[in-house]
Amino acid sequence: MLGGSSRIAGFGHAVPARRIDNAEIEARLGLETGWIERRTGIRSRHWAEDGETLSGLAAAAGKMALEDAEIARDEIALTLLATSTPDHLLPPSAPLVAHRLGLEKSGAIDLAGACSGFLYALTLADGFVRTHGRAVLVVAANILSRRINLAERASAVLFADAAGAVVLVPDRDRQRGLLSADLTSDGGGYDLIHIPAGGSNRPFSTGIGAEEFLMTMRDGREVFSRAVALMTGASARALDQAGIASADIDRFIPHQANARMFDAVSGNLDIDPARVVRTIETFGNSSAATIPLSLSVANGAKRFAKGETLLLTAAGAGLTGGAVVFRM
Repeated sequence: MLGGSSRIAGFGHAVPARRIDNAEIEARLGLETGWIERRTGIRSRHWAEDGETLSGLAAAAGKMALEDAEIARDEIALTLLATSTPDHLLPPSAPLVAHRLGLEKSGAIDLAGACSGFLYALTLADGFVRTHGRAVLVVAANILSRRINLAERASAVLFADAAGAVVLVPDRDRQRGLLSADLTSDGGGYDLIHIPAGGSNRPFSTGIGAEEFLMTMRDGREVFSRAVALMTGASARALDQAGIASADIDRFIPHQANARMFDAVSGNLDIDPARVVRTIETFGNSSAATIPLSLSVANGAKRFAKGETLLLTAAGAGLTGGAVVFRM
């Protein structure tokens, strides 16, 4: 419906079967029992086994979302995959995900937005739906266990593998769907979280150590403070654009980076802790996948009601971030 709005018609998520509890990581790193949970809120996470692929995980989440939406495959006009860990540097993984799902009439493209990738993809999908009146599948997925240095405490305790997905469809009701979005970046923090080698700046070559192809976090405290400020500011601006007070948010779904981080953001915004959706305890930090995974898990526990207003926010490497106000 040209000039209308969009709505989320289906939710999905998927995680590998292998669960890694904190005790395993604490023993390997020589940390005392309970250290990880006290500092991050994480109790367990899922890591892929050999042979499991990013495209397979993304397709599993997409399949669940399509079935939840009860939509025909030929109605999906575009597939957006937010990921930092594609199957290959080239080609993009989204066409393979669409093919696995039988979306033969869908365009497909990867988006590299780090932890905020889902918010960027959702915003772009909403624009496509409004402009073309066609449905979009948005998937965010990562296999971060293959990109972290297991000997580096800052990243080894946090990151996980998961996928989340939503189906966005046209809607006539302009009072629901994406009400506002504030997308932001801060290139001054470009190298706070990064993989030093493997890109065109430092391509694969002899003489580069294997650890340089793994994720590293330069200053965890600075990442924390800048991410909290970015998410707080973007959320406040998105709420202002939508003309909505934080007290009117029914559920707050932040990027599940660190429980202390999103607790600080919800406190800054004066959002009741009871309205914060938390999945970090069980699923850890899967970067862009955490928000759609959390949406799917929350919807499964208590289905979103018509008219519920959600606030989504994220910040991550780049630095990139943003916030979205979405009404169901």
